[in-house]
Amino acid sequence: MLIRAQNIHKSYGTLQVLKGVDIEIKQREIVSIVGPSGAGKSTLLHIIGTLDKPDTGYVQINNTDINKLKDKQLSAFRNKHVGFVFQFHHLLPEFTALENICIPAFIAKTNKDEAEKKALDLLQFLGLEGRKNHKPSELSGGEQQRIAVARALINNPDLVLADEPSGNLDSASAKELHQLFFTLREKFGQTFVIVTHNNELAGMTDRVLTMRDGIIVS
Repeated sequence: MLIRAQNIHKSYGTLQVLKGVDIEIKQREIVSIVGPSGAGKSTLLHIIGTLDKPDTGYVQINNTDINKLKDKQLSAFRNKHVGFVFQFHHLLPEFTALENICIPAFIAKTNKDEAEKKALDLLQFLGLEGRKNHKPSELSGGEQQRIAVARALINNPDLVLADEPSGNLDSASAKELHQLFFTLREKFGQTFVIVTHNNELAGMTDRVLTMRDGIIVS
């Protein structure tokens, strides 16, 4: 089991967002989390991805109990094992596509040549090698999001978490991105957990978890 989370509760002030969530996700699974806005989907994703801590309950990734890691250890663990793709690509505007992809590798202390070779391999795989020196403002929305996917993959994470990854894309780019997740699983063996309102994407995934009012209902 790649992810095991049990009895996850999370409140912000008096607002109870998660009310006892249990979740298990196997290696190489592609799982979507759906449900109305405010159901707690993104909060759960952030807790699984170690960006936020639960009030109670625990999360294990690859048999590591992440609640027990100190801040520095947690950052290193996240950088090595978890990749993120958000609705807004969060590319740094002053850097080229290649430089943006390399950032997590540099944080992991990978040397420049090795990081750039891996980034170029990913660009080639994504059909974007001709865009390596383009800044984000010179790329289409679909291209920007694929660069963000490459950045998420640069450190070979076990787990890729995506929060409304196609929310800002036109339907053709969204379809391409959805297909890409399955192609990546075949090539690199990653596990994907995707929060989405896109029914077509949810229908393609191995499993759909439906959240309502802070719990998983199906």
